[in-house]
Amino acid sequence: MEIGFVGLGKMGGNMVERLVRGGEHTVVGYDQAVAAAQQYAGPSVRVAGSLVEMVQMLRPPRAVWLMVPAGDPVDETIAVLAPAMQPGDIIIDGGNSFFRDSQRRAKNLKGKGIAFVDAGTSGGIWGLSVGYCLMVGCDRTTYDYLKPIFATLAPEQGEAYMGPSGAGHFVKMVHNGIEYGLMQAYAEGFAVLKKSEFNLELASIGEVWKHGSVVRSWLLELATDALQKAPNLEGIKGYVVDSGEGRWTVQAGMDEDVPTPVIALSLMARFQSRDPDSFQNKLLAALRNEFGGHAIEHED
Repeated sequence: MEIGFVGLGKMGGNMVERLVRGGEHTVVGYDQAVAAAQQYAGPSVRVAGSLVEMVQMLRPPRAVWLMVPAGDPVDETIAVLAPAMQPGDIIIDGGNSFFRDSQRRAKNLKGKGIAFVDAGTSGGIWGLSVGYCLMVGCDRTTYDYLKPIFATLAPEQGEAYMGPSGAGHFVKMVHNGIEYGLMQAYAEGFAVLKKSEFNLELASIGEVWKHGSVVRSWLLELATDALQKAPNLEGIKGYVVDSGEGRWTVQAGMDEDVPTPVIALSLMARFQSRDPDSFQNKLLAALRNEFGGHAIEHED
């Protein structure tokens, strides 16, 4: 199957490579860094110099997969692609877009006769070798048409139809919210182990837990790998960003009257990590001094 691919960074480039390795697909790729995109050029991959040129190089009905940052970059890319496309073509957003944005985009493109697919994509840099978990939202006919692409990108049983437009990114949003909680639990548990009186070897513990333990998981494997490379996590700043999905999951829970305390607290912990000179913590120390005369540790 032929497909256009926009965004050939670490993840997008690996996805293109996985499609080509599948042996059944050809790709027309585009990236703003056109020179960098040339590294993927080959018998099964042609690189376009612009979005419009990419559309022109594809045979209708065209399918174009976007791997660009969520938000304005998606809308800006669609704004260039859509006028160059025709009824029957398909745009697939594989990024971490907010599901309401995906519903809006699907509605707008439907008026032009262009199908929109929100494909929640999980797998990160490991997807090239193990495959990408795909959660797909669109009409069923479009999903069935694109099935060969999904089947090549995903491991066995690693892709599925979630429902109408927005459903794919909604499921991926909740997936990432759960990920926040799991990561926080591992981080807290290993921190308790590290500060104990026993001088424990954390990587060894992680290795044991990977085999037969009820807390074994891929995230545990990654944590163990990180601790084997740097037992004290030397050179790593404890600054943790979020890309929005945790916030959206907590908000969805509020909208649906569903409590999400673990995900919410893990999100707050990420916020806290970004403020090494926390005003609120200073005020807490000042208040304890005011009402109880407790000592204050000064910065100097």
